[in-house]
Amino acid sequence: MIKLSLQSLSYRDTFNDGKIDLVGIIEKAAEYRMDGVDLHFGHFASTERDYLEELRHLTLKRGLHICYIGISNNFGLEGEALREQVANYKKWIDVAAQMGVQMVRAFGAWVPEDETSEQVWPRLAVATKEVAEYGASKGVVVGLHNHNHGCMPATGDDVIRLLDEVNSPYYSHILDTGQYLGGPGVSLGERGSQEHIEDLYASISTSVPRAVHVRGKIYRIASGSEAWLDYDRILPIIKAAGFNGWMSVVFEGQDEMAEPDAVPLAVDFFRRKLSEHGM
Repeated sequence: MIKLSLQSLSYRDTFNDGKIDLVGIIEKAAEYRMDGVDLHFGHFASTERDYLEELRHLTLKRGLHICYIGISNNFGLEGEALREQVANYKKWIDVAAQMGVQMVRAFGAWVPEDETSEQVWPRLAVATKEVAEYGASKGVVVGLHNHNHGCMPATGDDVIRLLDEVNSPYYSHILDTGQYLGGPGVSLGERGSQEHIEDLYASISTSVPRAVHVRGKIYRIASGSEAWLDYDRILPIIKAAGFNGWMSVVFEGQDEMAEPDAVPLAVDFFRRKLSEHGM
């Protein structure tokens, strides 16, 4: 049975406005009777031991599993800038290990304007192998998150390519249902466009057999149902792949409605849809 977690970025604006902190987001997940939480690294008030223990004990008391810590990285940089990215990523692997969190999220690389994807790929692969090896030394899995905002890998084929090239049991895949090229949430093009939506569904089909976690993206939920992504199509693809892990509720429709109103609708929507599809 699919288990639901709350991605802390679902409260991005509320957090940035100082109206909630990470402790409050964890309490929201408990209020919604969810199974787990995904914690974005930018929401941590500190990496000091006492604070990390506070978070760890709070999730235990609320019956919540910490699925992963989300790190924002760019392995498309060069030289010292890239070394800083790798060092920061290793720091958060250490944090995850200290908290007993099994996985950290990883992006790939943003392609500079004066380079091609193929030119950037080798340093992406080298940096990724390094952090995966470090994760292995700490017992922490690095989870590749597909991302389409000018980032690669942004297609299912490229996700598989990078997974195969790194070729480590400590490098796996976090599938985001909205973040493949062709998705309506893409920042390159018209937001909400369905013009290339078939590319999104094709990429989901390609990479979901390798996924250990799914991020269920919500863009438009005011009606009580997601309007931009067809979960009556996506969920059978995920089910057919035999996926039986965690699914995050990830609200990214702040331009439509406020998070405190939208997130409960998103949670209810996924519970309903997962039940309808026997997941």
